[in-house]
Amino acid sequence: MITRTDQGTHLTGPVLVVGAGLLGASIGLGLRARGLDVVLSDSSPSTEAVARDIGAGRLLAEGQGPGEELSPELVVVATPPDVTARVVADALLKYPGAIVVDICSVKEAILAELTATPDVAEQLFRYVGTHPMAGREKSGPVAARAELFTGAPWVLCAHATSAPEAVLCAESLAVDLGAVPARMSVEEHDEAVALISHLPQVVSSLVASRLQDSPVQALSLAGNGLRDVTRIAASDPRLWVQILSANAGRLVDILYGVREDLNRLIGTLEDPTAGGARLDMAQLMSEGNAGQARVPGKHGTPPNSFARLTVLVDDVPGQIAKLLTEIGHTGINVEDFRLEHSPGREVGLAELSVLPGKRHDLTESLTQRGWKVVQ
Repeated sequence: MITRTDQGTHLTGPVLVVGAGLLGASIGLGLRARGLDVVLSDSSPSTEAVARDIGAGRLLAEGQGPGEELSPELVVVATPPDVTARVVADALLKYPGAIVVDICSVKEAILAELTATPDVAEQLFRYVGTHPMAGREKSGPVAARAELFTGAPWVLCAHATSAPEAVLCAESLAVDLGAVPARMSVEEHDEAVALISHLPQVVSSLVASRLQDSPVQALSLAGNGLRDVTRIAASDPRLWVQILSANAGRLVDILYGVREDLNRLIGTLEDPTAGGARLDMAQLMSEGNAGQARVPGKHGTPPNSFARLTVLVDDVPGQIAKLLTEIGHTGINVEDFRLEHSPGREVGLAELSVLPGKRHDLTESLTQRGWKVVQ
């Protein structure tokens, strides 16, 4: 059972974070906000310096007090996938009293490399592979946020020899950062992320690549549909080369199915008036509807559990703040909020999601206050 310390955390510290980029610095910020001693290490002196300057922790390179050596409770390896196993191995050997976790987005390849590393296999009882399902398109410590992991799943992939205290320590890290722990085997994890993370990244990048030579006039018509699909195409190519390489086999199996669907659609569209063509198009779209409807909503609620309404907002300063303030006066909670600009018009479209029973009340209230609500 996880117990709290006097300062309200489950970890006691110090916590050594190796890798001070977006995720490592965010972990540092989150733990520092809870009063824990965080020590940072990164192969890049400038990355270390920025992470320290934003308050993510003190630097390992600056040393301890006279005659002291660092004895961390936990080492968090937040390095790129191609060096994660080596850094984990070094930490296990250098800090024999510490639990070691990594936060790499692939798990089976890391464990396999560690298991095959001489002198490390016998220390793996102190190691747990983990993966926080959170991030941003931006990279580096300047993009770090203390609340990045709040409410996000944090997968714990204990292996056959992971000690219970190691698993408990890894879970404590997730809980102290406001994440929701989930347990999977390394195989289950890598299969899951191939589908829900790696496939969307590849598809987003492929769609965005079609835009490179597109006419500016065509792109000027783009709405949130295109932005939603291509948002994650802005991710770091260097990192994704490593992730895709490490989980290639599982992703390829899924891409075979996507290729079959694409070939099916291409064949249908080559003769869209043929018998059964329209039915086939409808079936493909319906299959997409069915899959999208399975994606959980806010806080894991059933999908499509909220009602939506759209409010026209003049594209002038202060209008969004005014809208949200007046919604606050109604006492109705907005479960989600999206803003889209109408091409060619100086107006925004604010899409609000509320509980179904509150949609009518909010519509009436906003209409009475002079807002144009699109039914």
